[in-house]
Amino acid sequence: MALAERLGQRLKGGEVIELVSDLGGGKTTFVRGLAKGIGSSDLVSSPTFTLSNVYKGTKLTINHFDFYRLAKPGIMREELAEVLTDPQAVTVIEWADIVHDVLPQERLTMHITATGEASRRYNLTGGPGLQYLTEGLT
Repeated sequence: MALAERLGQRLKGGEVIELVSDLGGGKTTFVRGLAKGIGSSDLVSSPTFTLSNVYKGTKLTINHFDFYRLAKPGIMREELAEVLTDPQAVTVIEWADIVHDVLPQERLTMHITATGEASRRYNLTGGPGLQYLTEGLT
């Protein structure tokens, strides 16, 4: 949570973050930290059954998508493409394989690996335009 909160404090808006891990890997917990980092007091929960949730911060909004149960992207592809253009929002996507063709090249990908019951290893990769997010973060 602390790492995600620090990352959330660096967000400017318009960023896209792809979260990759196994089931129960800590993706929603990571989003809780991001939300706290943007100043949101919203209750963060997994959008597995609703497909998306929105969290309002003091200056930014997080659009949180979970496509785990989505067999075909359909209208969600259009909704996602629309929110990706909002400069005051950050888009966070779990299980993004089904919509990779809609995602921008310039995105931050966070691989989360469980190393124990309560511990995780994080591997961040992103384009050069997102260095301000990762530089000196850990």
